[in-house]
Amino acid sequence: MLHNRVKELRARYSFSQSELGNRVGVTRQTIGFIEKGEFSPSITLALKLATELQIKVDELFWLEGEEEE
Repeated sequence: MLHNRVKELRARYSFSQSELGNRVGVTRQTIGFIEKGEFSPSITLALKLATELQIKVDELFWLEGEEEE
């Protein structure tokens, strides 16, 4: 399972799900599904999210069983 820090970092920057979605070209629902771990983003979307949230992709997303750094 793919884990992430999208919700945590989105809140840090005071982005709504809609605002972050608009910034990366997806819907609010897609951001919600990513945050809940119900949708794994494409590499392109993961890179866009990491850029908007000012973090490296491997610090934003990690696989179950891997240590979060």
